[in-house]
Amino acid sequence: MIYLQMIESEDDQLKFERIYLQYRGLLFYTANKVLHNEQDAEDAVHMAFLKIAENIGKIGDTDCPKTRSYIVTIAENKAIDLYRKKNREKKTEYFDEVHGLEVAYDGDNLLAKCILNLSARYREVILLRYYHGYSVREIAALFDISLAAALKLDQRAKKKLKELCEKEGIL
Repeated sequence: MIYLQMIESEDDQLKFERIYLQYRGLLFYTANKVLHNEQDAEDAVHMAFLKIAENIGKIGDTDCPKTRSYIVTIAENKAIDLYRKKNREKKTEYFDEVHGLEVAYDGDNLLAKCILNLSARYREVILLRYYHGYSVREIAALFDISLAAALKLDQRAKKKLKELCEKEGIL
């Protein structure tokens, strides 16, 4: 696998292999839900695994929900980026309103419900920044955008979350 050539540590290579075998189907499903095209979904999964290989040191246990969330977020992000790239000529408006995967939530935590109702890009920023603990600079690198764009994305995500929380009566 070409991905293993990017990883120097033998332990990280084994971790990557476990992640690849365990999550490749889920990543394809995630990308295909966004792109609705199997070939494009395969491309997005490939790009996601490249990004995972670059950041393998940040991943702890391969079976924990936090790792699953992180990996799915990367795949969803890469799928949205590919969708944007393919439709760049067709659309000129900012592409933050793609909702991404629909997530069923049966709990009674209103904040979690509001986060899940955000568009995919905003939801990813909130989860990466405040759940996974990434800095805005790290998010910019992960999304392949400038620091200024990441700061603005973070600001817009928080504003939209605040609006949803006010609508739900949390604030």
